[in-house]
Formats: sequence, structure tokens, C-alpha cells
Amino acid sequence: MSERTFFGKIVKYVFIGFNVLMLFWIIGGVGGGAEMVENAGSEAEKAGAAIGTGIGAFFVIMIWALGDIILGMMYLFTKP
Repeated sequence: MSERTFFGKIVKYVFIGFNVLMLFWIIGGVGGGAEMVENAGSEAEKAGAAIGTGIGAFFVIMIWALGDIILGMMYLFTKP
């Protein structure tokens, strides 16, 4: 059985690292947003914090999906 090339190994570890990074990013962002909602004073501030958290989470998920598609294709093409 042949092994991946050096570039293939780099792509594999970048793919894994990207997914771990995005997981921490989404957990931290949603956790921070929940804390902002909890500490907000008025109802308008709470609504704004909740909407901002939702928008931020959406963009992180979109970046995660696009990154996984691109890196996943690279991972597939560098397969031995």
C-alpha cells in the first residue's frame, strides 16, 4: 500500500487542524454571545446580542463548510 506524499500529509493535517479550529471558534463564539445576552441590560440589548450571535454563528458555519469543501477536495486528490 502506498503512502501519501509530503504535500498530501500536509493537506491531511491542515484539514484536521482547520476542523478543530472551527469547532473551537463556533463553541467560543456562541458561548461568548450567550454571555453577552445574559449580561445585557435592556431587552433591546439582549435582542441585539442574540441577533449578532446568530449572524456570527452563521458566518462561521459558512466559512467552515466552504473550507471543508476546498480542503476535502484537496485531501481527496492527494490520496495515494
